Amino acid sequence: MNFTSTADNEITYQFNFGDGKTGVAPSGETVHRFTQTGINTYTVVASAVGTGGVMSSTSMEVEVFSSFSDVEAENFLAGELVGDSKTWYWAANIPLHVGLGPVEDDYGNGEFAYEAWWNGIQPWDEEKYCMYANEFVFTRGENGLTFEQTVGPAFVPGTYADDLGGVDGDTCHDETVATTMFGVKNVSFLPSTSKAALEGSYNDEPYRQSAFEISDGGFMGWYVGASTYDIISISEDELRVRIIQVGGGEAWYHVFTSSKPVEGQADFESEFNTLAWSDEFDTDGAPDAANWTYDLGAGGWGGNQEVQTYTEDASNVIVEDGMLKITAKKDGTDYTSARLKSIDLYEFKYGRVEVKAKLPAAQGTWPAIWMLGANFPEVGWPMCGEIDIMEQTGADKNTSLGTYHWFDTGTNANASYGETVSVENASSEFHLYTLEWTEAKITVLLDNVVVVAMDNNADLPFYDKDFFLILNVAMGGTLGGDIDPAFTEDTMEIDYVRVYE
Repeated sequence: MNFTSTADNEITYQFNFGDGKTGVAPSGETVHRFTQTGINTYTVVASAVGTGGVMSSTSMEVEVFSSFSDVEAENFLAGELVGDSKTWYWAANIPLHVGLGPVEDDYGNGEFAYEAWWNGIQPWDEEKYCMYANEFVFTRGENGLTFEQTVGPAFVPGTYADDLGGVDGDTCHDETVATTMFGVKNVSFLPSTSKAALEGSYNDEPYRQSAFEISDGGFMGWYVGASTYDIISISEDELRVRIIQVGGGEAWYHVFTSSKPVEGQADFESEFNTLAWSDEFDTDGAPDAANWTYDLGAGGWGGNQEVQTYTEDASNVIVEDGMLKITAKKDGTDYTSARLKSIDLYEFKYGRVEVKAKLPAAQGTWPAIWMLGANFPEVGWPMCGEIDIMEQTGADKNTSLGTYHWFDTGTNANASYGETVSVENASSEFHLYTLEWTEAKITVLLDNVVVVAMDNNADLPFYDKDFFLILNVAMGGTLGGDIDPAFTEDTMEIDYVRVYE
């Protein structure tokens, strides 16, 4: 509803909308959305504030009809029957359960949407650990849902601390700071209006385009003055939401679960336990010719503007000290490296791939552990499909990428979906890079923690098709970027490659 208030000698106007929400409008004009479904009557109080805080008020009753609802989301949050309730927790055991991104700016590429973020956190983040005890209870009553945070504290990010009088940021506070943390509050649903919600997508699906609002300043553990949550996706056991911090400068992304995470508990259980193929790299010399062949030469490699020439020389690829070592080297004004592949030697459909590897550290190196469809020679890329178990950019050596690429026949265009994960010691320590590939789902993991997962189906090239393995270190190009002028050489070391079926 639109409200207009006028007065003489006023400085500003305050509104109490009678539904637990208030607003300030210096011009006297404001718009307010009432979200309680059905026909409801509210007493709206408008106050004109003058010099010295002198206030004059008037009130009026408004009758409002609202028909918007999201019954499925209500059922997921609380249950279907009156009296049902469900407790939600931070999904602290998965990567990126909190992320920070822009509110509106899409940089021309839709990057405001999930999840092109400025940063995200990893499981059981030490700084956020204080908030993982939080419990959030949604209950279905006769007139809709209620919300109550039953276990504190509240986390206050540094971006909002100054708005609270300069309290410590990036830490937890009790109800003396987060004054609206506790108490039973009403939950209402409304259509999403944010650009990200209307245009963004997650896991190749549009945002739900509905939101819920917690009355009386309620919030789910993350105190930034916001009570309206855009629903990105929701199911029986997972809730992904987006909130905009008061002031409009930041958008926060949160993941909650209805199963309380247990620290130290295995985050992923594989379906595949029978070792079908492996290379332990325990014989010094050239890689085993029964397992690996090579891509050789130059040529840009897939239009990615890479600058290396691939060889099979021992200076670029060798097995020694129980490791496969792929070394990218500067050769005069050029660069050499190696790319191994198992095409025509070992190809498989569905299973678990495990690669224990230590990555190069030099700027401009682009290591990858990946797979292509075995029909690549016949149909080409991306029709064959590509699974990137690990890629590392040339500029950011503290991040690993997991990505799927294919050709979408519905849109007649190339398609991809992936996520990034922080790994601060990827170049100094070995980590386990894993693919779990089933008829129903494709999952990339780092150290047995899920990085990215995508549903598999018959419309995708990953369904009922054989794939082969690829190991390489590229130089420069679209992900390698600018090469360090002082670069001489750097190596990716691989302890083993194992496939379970």
